[in-house]
Amino acid sequence: MSVVDEEPAYVSLADKAYQAIRDRLIMLDIPPMAAIDDAALARSLDVGRTPVREALKRLEIDRLVVSYPRRGTFATAVDITDLAYVSELRLNLEPLAARRAGEIANEEELVEFSELADLLDDVDFCSLGRDEVMRWDLHVHRVIYRAAGNPLLEDTLIRYGNLATRIFCIFLDRMTHFETHVREHTSLLRAIGSRNPDEAERIAREHVLSFDRAVRAVM
Repeated sequence: MSVVDEEPAYVSLADKAYQAIRDRLIMLDIPPMAAIDDAALARSLDVGRTPVREALKRLEIDRLVVSYPRRGTFATAVDITDLAYVSELRLNLEPLAARRAGEIANEEELVEFSELADLLDDVDFCSLGRDEVMRWDLHVHRVIYRAAGNPLLEDTLIRYGNLATRIFCIFLDRMTHFETHVREHTSLLRAIGSRNPDEAERIAREHVLSFDRAVRAVM
């Protein structure tokens, strides 16, 4: 069983390049501090170099790449000291998004939350590879962000969620109960799907805290 995020009917070449390169960076397919070859990326994505360069400018704002004059563009390092900063932001914003989703999600979205929780119950995460586990994690969070109904909050959480995912990917192989972290999404989704914003807020806060504890335990 796999998960695929829905995309708009029309995606520009620059957006296509941005999404593809972003995913390679946050899944560490492009390793931290690796040099970015825009020509090679353009060929692999079947787009021109201009969309790739536009994408890299956006990714620099996202703190996923950094450019140096006369040296080129590189994937940013994953600095474990960033964990405290990322967790601080997520600890305040993730519960807010979960609460808002529980308060304002429409009937179609509430059904989506319940169905997604049922899907998660059937997934054997121990049998999945790292990328597939992380794609589930990202998908669940992005569904919640979207349902929160605040595009600025959604953009901010996606950005810092991506940074958290890079940290998670580095330590995932050393975590003995990583599937527990992913399965915490089920109760969160059910709280939102049953329109219980207080419970959704509480679970979202504990979820961020457990992520922080899990990473620090294997550092």
